[in-house]
Amino acid sequence: MLEIKTGLIILTKKDLVDEELLEFVKLDASELVENSFLKNAPMIAVSAKTGEGIAELKEVLHEISAKIPSRTNEKVARLPIDRSFSVKGFGAVVTGTLISGEINELNEMEVLPTRKKVRVRGLQTHGKSVKAAHAGQRTAVNLGGIDYSEIERGMVLTVPNILRPTQIFDAEIEVLKDAKHSLKTRQRVRVHIGTIEALARVQVLNEEGEIKQGEKDFVQLRLEIPVVTIPNERFILRLYSPQITIAGGKVLDALASKYRRRDVENVRKYLDNLIEAENDKAKQIKFFLETADEHGLTFNDLQARTGWRDEILQKAIAENVERKAIIEAESFYVARTPFDNLKAKTLTEIENHHRREPLKQGILQATLREKIFSHLPLEVFKTTLSHLNKDGKISAEKDFVKASSHSQELSAEEKQISEKLEKIYKTAKLEVPTLENALSEVIGGTKLKREHARKVFQILLNSGEIIKVTEDFYFTREEIAELIEKIKNFAFETLDRSIDVPKFKDIAGVSRKYAIPLLEYFDREKITRRAGDKRLVL
Repeated sequence: MLEIKTGLIILTKKDLVDEELLEFVKLDASELVENSFLKNAPMIAVSAKTGEGIAELKEVLHEISAKIPSRTNEKVARLPIDRSFSVKGFGAVVTGTLISGEINELNEMEVLPTRKKVRVRGLQTHGKSVKAAHAGQRTAVNLGGIDYSEIERGMVLTVPNILRPTQIFDAEIEVLKDAKHSLKTRQRVRVHIGTIEALARVQVLNEEGEIKQGEKDFVQLRLEIPVVTIPNERFILRLYSPQITIAGGKVLDALASKYRRRDVENVRKYLDNLIEAENDKAKQIKFFLETADEHGLTFNDLQARTGWRDEILQKAIAENVERKAIIEAESFYVARTPFDNLKAKTLTEIENHHRREPLKQGILQATLREKIFSHLPLEVFKTTLSHLNKDGKISAEKDFVKASSHSQELSAEEKQISEKLEKIYKTAKLEVPTLENALSEVIGGTKLKREHARKVFQILLNSGEIIKVTEDFYFTREEIAELIEKIKNFAFETLDRSIDVPKFKDIAGVSRKYAIPLLEYFDREKITRRAGDKRLVL
């Protein structure tokens, strides 16, 4: 259940029995482990009193340990705490087995699930003071910044701001062959993981809602208290009452979400994929991101799900980016398939908007985001538009987005409106009518609606032929350019490059009604800068 593959059998108190009884006990022990990984394990009889067998035991231990693969140093430091106490003159001390990573003196650490930040004052392994503790070692850690009474068995000492407590995780479990009962959905169980015991409800992820004795299947465990775990961590399930071991398993997704019954088939495929990719980190990242769908995940999200050190995760992400299996959306990563779907939905919405409003410049970015991206990060929205733009599918102008295939073609009637509007503004030069008066003049004596004429006017505005100065006053591009040239020529001939309102009125040939809005427009456009009663021409 805990995937222990190597071991040995030790028979103690050898000095208390004769050889005949010892042989009988050996046979009995062999039968007991017949169906376990200890079937062919070495069996050593020892006596602590006489020392008999101790030398042989040490030799066998050395032989076995030499064959065990070294632990990989891929995961962040994680020490499930089994004891906490106070030592006079030192303060809080915690003990446990360091199951991954390493801890160094003076490291900043974090106690989960309370998220209390602490500092490592000192370390001991096997009773000796050390500068660093490594995965697999029994370790005592002297902590600063916390009182021992704030620490309980089952908490985890780890690197700050990486792992996250969870109350829901997906797992693969195997029910014992000799268990008296099967495991069923909604059953209350005791989960033993790390050094904590947590009560949980089982959600069996199959149609039957049950895992029978000797069978293996997927479950979701919904715990009553938060725990800290990562994929591939082993755990034991015991009945709530009586407290009998019923199953063992391993974590597949440590930060799962609740599933509905209709999701079971997809969830099973996802968990199958995670098992298949157990030794392929890049694939694991891809599957995590595919499950996150269009929302994507950040580097911190992925690290919390995997427990991998920075450089290990960076390498797995880089492999996916190189294969174009995932997309970088600033601080987020999105799997290729959901990202492509998002691009398609976005383009469809833009094209639908053009069909509804053919004369409009495009769809407002804010409107598009609200329709398609309201539940998604801004980074994903910006990256989607960037990719569509790079693909030549859309173009963005200021606050608007339009499909590259869209063109604002005017009907004969609309062309007539456009020509009338252009004539009005060109004839008026700088003494233009208000927009409402211009629109009234265009539609006068026709059946055209004001709103239709306004849309045609917007096309002129978008083209740059007409320039907005205020909500009421609009001027042709040529008139504005000519006026800018005039005031720059005037400024060139003055010592301080300044111009006042009366002089501006003379140069422009307009009344104060137009002069003030035009000067304020030039201020906004950085053509002039106000300095008291005058303007400095820049």
